[in-house]
Amino acid sequence: MGRIFETRKATMFARWNKMAKLFTRLSKDISIAVKAGGPSPESNAALRRVLQNARAANMPKDKVEAAIKRASGQGGENYEVVLYEGYGPHGVPILVETATDNVTRTVANVRSAFNKNGGNLGTTGSVGFMFRRMGVFRLDPAGLDLDSLELELIDHGLEEMGEGTGEKGEKQIVLRCDFNDFGRLQAGLEEKGIHPLSAELEYIPQTPAELPEDQANEVLQLVDKLEQDDDVQRVFHNLA
Repeated sequence: MGRIFETRKATMFARWNKMAKLFTRLSKDISIAVKAGGPSPESNAALRRVLQNARAANMPKDKVEAAIKRASGQGGENYEVVLYEGYGPHGVPILVETATDNVTRTVANVRSAFNKNGGNLGTTGSVGFMFRRMGVFRLDPAGLDLDSLELELIDHGLEEMGEGTGEKGEKQIVLRCDFNDFGRLQAGLEEKGIHPLSAELEYIPQTPAELPEDQANEVLQLVDKLEQDDDVQRVFHNLA
């Protein structure tokens, strides 16, 4: 087990705004999962994943239940997942994952954020080849036999296992697998009674980029602006 490369996270806007944004993103994730696989987490692995993330984020139970109810009934929002690609300041590649009910509005907002913060919105395929879509699970290391766990999970699609940190600098164990093996690794953890701190599908940069602090902050300013948009779910880049 080694150290896993992780990209920097933007932390510029206020905590309460971040929490509100996180709950909005999780509500959309719930809606998308329910629309695709139904409202029962027992038979919907995607929904189980999102509900686990919601619990880890301390999302209020009434908000979770309301999101499931809205997605299950008639007239619930239908979100389209759209991926935008572009370059930030100093040529840093950026992927913007959105969930939107109005693509015209979303692409205009994303383009504006790029243009106003030293970047350029590109075309499909312009930077996507620099990333690999992978399943990423984060675990609390307490009480885990990491050597045995790594060996056992290889049969469930585990490709990488290493140390990472949470938002507050706390130690975490990060597991990564191919996008197509996400369900296998999720099932392997469930069989062992291990509940991840989070389980996500992420775009992992193949080559990290090092920039001076002032230039890195310019990139993170764009990332921060993108993340504040209500239609944006996640932003990925290769800034070390």
